[in-house]
Amino acid sequence: MRTRYDELHAAFETYDEQNPIVWGLFVQFTFDRIRRGYQHYSVNAIFERIRWEADGKLIGAASVADFKLNNNLRPFYARKFHSFFPEHAGFFRLRDQESKHAPPVRRNQLRPADFPYIQIWNRHFRS
Repeated sequence: MRTRYDELHAAFETYDEQNPIVWGLFVQFTFDRIRRGYQHYSVNAIFERIRWEADGKLIGAASVADFKLNNNLRPFYARKFHSFFPEHAGFFRLRDQESKHAPPVRRNQLRPADFPYIQIWNRHFRS
């Protein structure tokens, strides 16, 4: 039976293949934290730094009307890191992926245009 996890994992595989810069930055920024002595760190913080550093360099975002680095990718990158660097397994604290037990949703991915406050912001502050 296909699950929501299967959908998310397939999206991760495609994204990861198209955006190798994300994996490179993820590894670089994670090892920066490890070298600084952190025993655990937030995958969320790593993602926000990637967003800051890779702005405009990610594939799949044709314009500012697209999200460039979906938050659904976070657990997959954390697990990939643990898999590639087993000596650092546990650096990111992981939860059970509930999506493994959920049915697929089969809906389009949301875009910034789906959120009206972004449209208002753009009208008033982007000209």
